[in-house]
Amino acid sequence: MTAADPKKKKKKRKKKESLEHKRNRILVALGIFAVVYALDELGTLTAAFGTPGDIYASFVLFLVPFLIAGYDVLQKAFNNIRRGKAFDESFLMAVATIGAFAMVLFPDTDPHMAEGAAVMLFYQVGELFQAYAVGKSRKSISAMMDIAPDYANVEQPDGTLEQVFPDDIAVGTVIVVKPGERVPIDGVIVEGETQLDTAALTGESVPRPAKSGDDIISGCINMTGLIHVRTTKPFGESTVARVLELVENASEKKARTENFITRFARVYTPAVTGAAAVLALGGGLITGAWSDWILRGLTFLVVSCPCALVISVPLSFFGGIGGASKLGVLIKGSNYLETLADVDTVVFDKTGTLTNGTFSVVAVHPEAGYTEQSLLEVAALAESFSDHPIAQSVRTAFQGELDPKRVSDSANDAGHGVTATIDSKHVVVGNAKMLAAAGIDAPNCEVVGTILHVLVNSTYAGHIVIADTVKADAEQTIRDLHAAGINRTVMLTGDREEVAASVAKQLGLDEFHAQLLPGDKVERVEALLAAESGKGKLAFVGDGINDAPVLTRADVGIAMGAMGSDAAIEAADVVLMDDKPSNISRAIRVARKTMSIVWQNIIFALGIKLLILVLAALGIANMWLAVFGDVGVAIIAILNAMRAMGVKNL
Repeated sequence: MTAADPKKKKKKRKKKESLEHKRNRILVALGIFAVVYALDELGTLTAAFGTPGDIYASFVLFLVPFLIAGYDVLQKAFNNIRRGKAFDESFLMAVATIGAFAMVLFPDTDPHMAEGAAVMLFYQVGELFQAYAVGKSRKSISAMMDIAPDYANVEQPDGTLEQVFPDDIAVGTVIVVKPGERVPIDGVIVEGETQLDTAALTGESVPRPAKSGDDIISGCINMTGLIHVRTTKPFGESTVARVLELVENASEKKARTENFITRFARVYTPAVTGAAAVLALGGGLITGAWSDWILRGLTFLVVSCPCALVISVPLSFFGGIGGASKLGVLIKGSNYLETLADVDTVVFDKTGTLTNGTFSVVAVHPEAGYTEQSLLEVAALAESFSDHPIAQSVRTAFQGELDPKRVSDSANDAGHGVTATIDSKHVVVGNAKMLAAAGIDAPNCEVVGTILHVLVNSTYAGHIVIADTVKADAEQTIRDLHAAGINRTVMLTGDREEVAASVAKQLGLDEFHAQLLPGDKVERVEALLAAESGKGKLAFVGDGINDAPVLTRADVGIAMGAMGSDAAIEAADVVLMDDKPSNISRAIRVARKTMSIVWQNIIFALGIKLLILVLAALGIANMWLAVFGDVGVAIIAILNAMRAMGVKNL
């Protein structure tokens, strides 16, 4: 099979050629217009054709660039009229420009063919500029659409590799990923060692090391070594498929502001068309100066085109979503971006969100006669046959090699600990209950966590503290949120009170609630939502299956995408692909910047248009000022909207 779908390439190429064709067509029209305008201004046409022949000559000559540049606008306006959907920007441009050419029928007024051709030309320049701007804003998101490989390598019995569509790969199949290829399906590395480029998914620029036994997600690039991966999910449920689905659906969920602009344009366009007709007909009937008032009405139409709003507002939201994706933050729609900008309370789950979600040894307190390493060695040997996460963390913490032959008579007492004979010594490793059963009182320990007590031949040898450590950027996250104006940071957890209190104090959280069941978390969020005032919104950040109800109930649900559960990611409105909570504050700043740009464009566009509309009605504004009021304002608004993509300093 081929490495890429030729139909997709053909479609992309066709779209690109269409844009280039339009650009070339406009450039040709601009060139012809410049020549004709120069001839007209220099009096060459008058010298050649005399008066009034020069007027008809200029009419024909200006009509050429007008039709070259604007035939598609005229065609669209005509088709919309036939469908009963006349009132859009194409209709306004068609009426205004054709009307400008029709002014030649009034011999008592100056000809306006140049203005008519210029309005169409510059309108098309604005449209072309918009197309390029939208293309640029789509760049980061479009790059994501290429993260899905077209094939997976499956090794055949004779050692050759067969390229198979990822959709056809069954769970448990071992695939081969060569250096430079993208990982097609989520899985576990069973052979090989490499470096992974995860930038397209998480925004991280530093490669991640990966070796046999490590989980690997689809969409990242294998940079160095050949690896064999056993798939753990079908392609449709893998990370790359979920990301693509989120990206494709993002544009369908519009913000309130975006919906308002759409509804506004539907009412605004027929309203200004009617106003222009009343202005032209009313003024003409009252004064008898038909040519003057018709020109005012045509100028009014040109200025009133809502392009700046219709183009720049959606483009701003799209730019904001694209900018957030550069940070590894996927926002599922502009409505969530708008809500995120109003967040003033952020509620966190603890395990896997603010903490790493994995046990590790945080303290070793040996008694006399033991060192930290010797105490760890005894405990690790006793736990050498256990698969419990606590046992694994003890073995990981011990720096040396373990010889299981030194261990005999190993037994596990569920919920209490393990006993074993090590080098002919009876060893007990367990909690306070196991210690009490041996008739020994557990000493106090100031370090918060799960405590493993160690007895050797019924003598207390010390204890080991195991805890879920906070993420490296968790403390900075809370500081950044407070600096960004977040009024309240809250942690909800099912963990013990003392553990929650320790984490909350370490991170600087405003409040916490511990020993909560999933239903209790929903109740707490309900209470926090009821306490919100004004337009303030609440965001909940979580990663587990039990967080899905709370993610759905919050104003904005934020899920950890790399290690989070499928249920949490499905329920969330925002997904952090790198599991870094520090990106929450950056996502909020992106949202606020985007909303600021949206309102700047709305106020600027409406303000300038209103001013020029008044001037047009008074007969002060001419067609050239109308061109600026339409195309100029649209280009300025588009340039401003493109700032939403910039995230370097956020």
